Amino acid sequence: MTVSLVALRCRTSERSPAPARGVDTLAPLVGGRLGREPRMIGTPGEPCSGRFDVDLEASRGCLLEAGGQVDDALSGANLPVLLAAECSIALTTLPAVLAHRPDACVLWLDAHGDFNTPETTGSGYLGGMALAGACGLWDAGLGGAPVPADRVVLAGVRDLDPAEREALEASDVTVIGASPVETLVAVKNALDGAPVYVHLDLDVLDPEDFPAQFPAPGGLGPEKLYDLLEAVTGSSEVLGFEVTAFAASENELERAVEASTAVHVLEPLLDAVPEEVNVGD
Repeated sequence: MTVSLVALRCRTSERSPAPARGVDTLAPLVGGRLGREPRMIGTPGEPCSGRFDVDLEASRGCLLEAGGQVDDALSGANLPVLLAAECSIALTTLPAVLAHRPDACVLWLDAHGDFNTPETTGSGYLGGMALAGACGLWDAGLGGAPVPADRVVLAGVRDLDPAEREALEASDVTVIGASPVETLVAVKNALDGAPVYVHLDLDVLDPEDFPAQFPAPGGLGPEKLYDLLEAVTGSSEVLGFEVTAFAASENELERAVEASTAVHVLEPLLDAVPEEVNVGD
């Protein structure tokens, strides 16, 4: 068994250069922590506020690559770790996970629901439609069977569009807010010890503690997120994880502090990687 550490540098739906900068910053740090050289795939594209259909077509290769990397890793009984700028990669990564492990739950940690569809989106932002697409509420044309909504636990969420909220309420997704005390217990109860694949959008952290491209007040503090992930990894088998939305600052000193926070909250996930997968081929 080995760990498949992939940093996707190709653009999916970024509207700022900060998330791509975050991938480049985080990749060597996570690689060093895992004793693994990250595989850097693609080159950053020009950020723009494009419509979802334009971004979807332009990023098709990148999105398929993301799902392919997860599929390849799990096919070899390996553990996928993906770093990406945006949540859009989940359109292919989550179906790949559930295709291999239908018994798995997805823990989606995010300030936002990402549960819009082409009919409900007000911004046209592809990243804000990723979880809905993965669950089959709309067809991105990327293949893969939809993820059953009852296998998804959405936690830390606190910024939902009205139509997005209605869609979530009508679905079987378990939705948990960002209460410092209740979130941890609710997540553990919802997962109930099932194998888990973690999607971590770092804007689940409070914007007072960590930068965000789309800040939403009232998020989890770094220690609360650490505790949550430690509790999850202590009770569930971690099948892999993906980290998105590190909106890294241009200033080098500020970026170093931000990166330190990101690595700190990731420690429980990194510790959950079995030691035998930390060794290279």
